[in-house]
Formats: sequence, structure tokens, C-alpha cells
Amino acid sequence: MDFTVSSYRRDSTASCAHLSLIPQKPGERVKTDRRDAVKLVRSLRAGDLSAVYVPTTEDEAFRDLTRAWVSAKDDLKAARQRLKAFLLSHGVRYEGRADWGPAHRRWLSTHAFDSAWQQLAFEEHRRTIEKRPAQCERLEAALREAVVNWRFYPAVLGLQTMRGVQFATAVGMLSELGDLSRFAHPRQLMPWLGVTPCEHSSGEKRRQGSITKNGNSYARKLLVEAAWSYQYPARVSPDIHSAATKGSPSPSLIAHGTRRCACAGAIASSSRAASRRTSRWSRSPVNSAGSFGTSARLAMSLAISHEALTA
Repeated sequence: MDFTVSSYRRDSTASCAHLSLIPQKPGERVKTDRRDAVKLVRSLRAGDLSAVYVPTTEDEAFRDLTRAWVSAKDDLKAARQRLKAFLLSHGVRYEGRADWGPAHRRWLSTHAFDSAWQQLAFEEHRRTIEKRPAQCERLEAALREAVVNWRFYPAVLGLQTMRGVQFATAVGMLSELGDLSRFAHPRQLMPWLGVTPCEHSSGEKRRQGSITKNGNSYARKLLVEAAWSYQYPARVSPDIHSAATKGSPSPSLIAHGTRRCACAGAIASSSRAASRRTSRWSRSPVNSAGSFGTSARLAMSLAISHEALTA
């Protein structure tokens, strides 16, 4: 059942079950409504069906706004990569640091091609880049204004007390995850994020490989990027220092001591695991034995009910 029907059922008083992962026989080629009804009833009685989480209208609207902001940032990144590729294809290289700072943008504005057609293509690439930052700023401002009235705003503040989690990560994770209380245990959240290792074991032989990469790819990307922060010692960021100077009891300031303890434990665990196991894919924070534990612990920390975060 699609989300259009789900939205109608959600606003009405009728009850509706949203299911996925319906088992199907390999050689079954006959499909009728009667057969489907019998199959669903048998699978439901056997417990072989998985329920699908349907977000509320407000959560879906906020997720659309978050995804629009992410798409705008991705478009800006892609436009910059296209311009760099265009310049490199013609042997044009910037001698300094191409970080799109004032000096880099000044150099781009003064560069010109001999061919009028190439110059026109170059200017169009530049115009595309010049429009994107304003769009990103408008969407970010709208998102920061809307998140205050969102029902998961306390959870957004709570997640930002964790290392490597700032506004973009907290908003992106919660908009994709939805209500965290639907995960009764971290073992349910980790497969949803796709950070559980694939396994092919039989008898006494146990073989685990890389992560499955199932589920939401954007939420998994945010989790992995946040997990990278645990390989460095915990330090006082400018925001925490500013809050400490002003004397305001910010969540980041309160959780700073907890961060240092968690960071020390993560580094110690990673060091012990790295000494026991090394492989060609051990450089990834998700694939390595020790750093996988870091990502797993971060995923477990995310598996907190909304009531606990708002308490």
C-alpha cells in the first residue's frame, strides 16, 4: 500500500496495516486478488510480515524540507566539480588552494578563454555556482526556523550533545529515522541503517564481511561521518567555549565530560581491536573491527526513545 493511501487512512478513523517484505515463492507465476489475500493472511498468522513505519503529515513535510536543503547542497557541490573538471580539461589550474574562498573566486572572475564559445560555457558554469549558495542559505534559514516548532526539536538538541553530531547531522538523522521509540532495541536500528556486517557462517566456521549497506543510505552516511570524530581526542569546540564563557548551561557544555569519557573508551576499544585484527578493508570507520564498534555504539546511542530525550 503506497503512502497516498496511507495518508488517507492516517487522517481517517479506519485502521490500516502497512506491510513489506512479503515472502514469495520462486516459481509462482499466477497472481490474483484471492491468492494475494490468502497469502497475506497466512503470512500474517505465521509472523512473516514486517510492518512499515508511516510518518505523520508534519514529519513528512519536515523531511521534504530537509531533503530539499540536502539536494541544494549536493547541487552546489556537483556544480563546483563540473567547473573544476571543465578547467582541468583545458589545462587551466589554480596555483593556490582551490577552496572556493575569496581569492579563488576572484581568480575565477578574472580568468577568460580565447574562444567565445568556451568563454560562454565557462560563464554559465560560474552562474550556476553563484545561484546555489543563496538557495542553500534560504533553505537552511527556513529549516532552522521550522525545527523549533517540530515535535522532535528536543531530540535534535539532545543528539547534538554527542561527538560529531551538529545541526545538519541531527536534523538529517531524525528526519529520516522519524520516531526513535519505534526501535525497541539497537539491534532493530542498526539493520535499518545498514551498518550490520554481512555473515556467511555454518557449523563452527564463522565468516563476517563488510556492512550490508541496506536501508537508508543518507542516514548511514551521516552516522559514518559522525563516527569519524571518535578517533580524535575530545576537545572544547568554539561553541562550547563560547557557552562556557557566557555561563549558559548549553547541552554541549553539560555533555562535554561525558564526551571525553566516551571518546577515551572508543579509542581504547579501537586500539585493542586493531591489534587483534587487521585486513585490507580496516581503514574504514565502519568496516574495521574496532571502528565498527564505534559506529555501533553511536547507533545504539541514537536508539533512544523520544520520551527519554525530552525528559
